[in-house]
Order: sequence, then structure tokens, then C-alpha cells
Amino acid sequence: MTFFCTNQTMEVLTEQELHYLAMNIVGKELEKDGFEFITVNSKLKKDPQFVCLKDKKKHFVVVKAISHPDDPTTYDVVYMETIKEHALKFEAKTYYAGVRLSNAKDFEKPVYKNEKYVVEYTGLIEI
Repeated sequence: MTFFCTNQTMEVLTEQELHYLAMNIVGKELEKDGFEFITVNSKLKKDPQFVCLKDKKKHFVVVKAISHPDDPTTYDVVYMETIKEHALKFEAKTYYAGVRLSNAKDFEKPVYKNEKYVVEYTGLIEI
């Protein structure tokens, strides 16, 4: 989708681009916290995004890009329990990582390419 504003084209980030951005934010935090990546899956609606090792234990991390005004700490409990059941087969812990991405100038507007944005990420939520 393209919006026009005073002779300047402003492209909205796609759902996939927002997903990549959220994964990048979470991935950097995981690295900083000492997680080692086993697999990374960047496809939308293919969970988990990260399968990691830390302290010789496996961890499944589901990442979701959230838009304003939705709460990044709220997740689909039934769906995440399904992911948890799958993770237990691999003796892995399961986490949810919601990342709210908002337009820095106006939270009611979408996030545009090459424009500032606000990140709200409070860390991993163990399921």
C-alpha cells in the first residue's frame, strides 16, 4: 500500500517486514542473553521463529509483531499451549515474544519505511 504526502511517497511496512523487524529485535536480545541459535524461521505464521540453546537446554521462541493499540504481552493462550506441547516432545521450554511497533510521530498511523518507530518489547514470556 502506498500513501502520498507532499510530493513524497511513503511506503507502509508490510506484515512480513514488520515480522522481520520484530524478529531482529528479539534475536539481538537472545544473542545478548547468551542464547545460541539452532534454527531460525522467518516465515509468517510458521512457529516457532527461534529454536535456541542456552545452558545446554532447548528453547522455542514465538515472535509476533503487534500494532498499536494492541498489548504486546497478550497472546493466544490455546495456540501457545499447542506450541508448548510440541516443544515438550523436544524437552524444550516455550516462550512468547510480542513486539509492538508504532509510528513515532502518530501511534494511530502505520509504520513507514525509512521513518522512525517506537518499540515496546518487555522480554520473553515463559509459557
